[in-house]
Amino acid sequence: MREAAVGYWRRRGLRGGPERVAAAPGAPALLLALLAAHGGDVLMPRPCPAAWIPQARLLGRPAYHVPTPAECGGVPDPYALLETVRRVRAEGGRPRLLLISVVDDPTATVAPPELVREACEAAVAEGLHVVSDETWRDTLHRPRETVLLSPAEMCPDDVTVVCDLAGALTPSGWPVAVARFPDTGRAAVRHARTLDVLTALGALVAGPVAEAAAHALREPEAVTDRIRRAAALQARIAAAAHRAVLSSGALARPPQAGRHLYADLGPLRSRLADRGVTDSLELEEYLTERLGTPTPGGHRFGDELGALRVRLGTGTLLGATPEQQTESLTAVAPLELPHVARALSIFAAALDELR
Repeated sequence: MREAAVGYWRRRGLRGGPERVAAAPGAPALLLALLAAHGGDVLMPRPCPAAWIPQARLLGRPAYHVPTPAECGGVPDPYALLETVRRVRAEGGRPRLLLISVVDDPTATVAPPELVREACEAAVAEGLHVVSDETWRDTLHRPRETVLLSPAEMCPDDVTVVCDLAGALTPSGWPVAVARFPDTGRAAVRHARTLDVLTALGALVAGPVAEAAAHALREPEAVTDRIRRAAALQARIAAAAHRAVLSSGALARPPQAGRHLYADLGPLRSRLADRGVTDSLELEEYLTERLGTPTPGGHRFGDELGALRVRLGTGTLLGATPEQQTESLTAVAPLELPHVARALSIFAAALDELR
């Protein structure tokens, strides 16, 4: 599996050997081991993936959020990053690690290369190591129109890349994630520490899952074809969901990847207040009930509780059963399928009643 991961990254311009790869049963366990291996305080963008904050808290590490620019999430504004580092140090903190996601969950955006370069250069100049979560890099909705650059291509000695294969390559019920370490002496020490932590946790990838992961990482035609078709389908359903969000008067960045949409219902605050919804926790409960599917509020992603933001899943709009999802994947006009049209109608109605 590690050798297959090396080939996967080599095809994306990142070279190295299997001795620089670590694996774990899912990204949370791998991230926990990485944080433990590096030490120090953690910086991350706001909003950020829901799993990041609990891992830092579990280790008792201070975690600081840095604002992102208007055009995307996942990567902090470089000037805000520098100011945050200075403030943390002035308060006696030890910022050591920056977590970023170029293809972002929860905002479903892709950070432009110039922003990634500026943020990574600022981090490295301040002595921070960068962990780049690239779980969703193979889910670009328009891969020929989107420029994606890994931070490891820009700062090869200062970036560790993490990929949860459940993003595009394997079923979510088969947990496996891999990490690629830089080719330096310091990275070798951190790699060994990471393996020690994973061993102590018993966080080993099951044999059958490892074989399936190795097969997927080799990217045979059947796997890559399904990935392409799934991304194209997600692009269509996410665009329809985005139109529904904007039609209701809410705000959301245009989705560029993944299976989520991050919406700001702040413009609908007065109508939500009439329904007893005044913060993101209440918004989560309200929309989960209305949509019939878990709809996590922005507080789970590091946003302020008073901000009326929510992550809307688009994958559930394609079917509630594996049979319906397969039908959506193979249909010529998936949005016209009865189960998809019905799901989109319920989704739009839940938002439209707030206008």
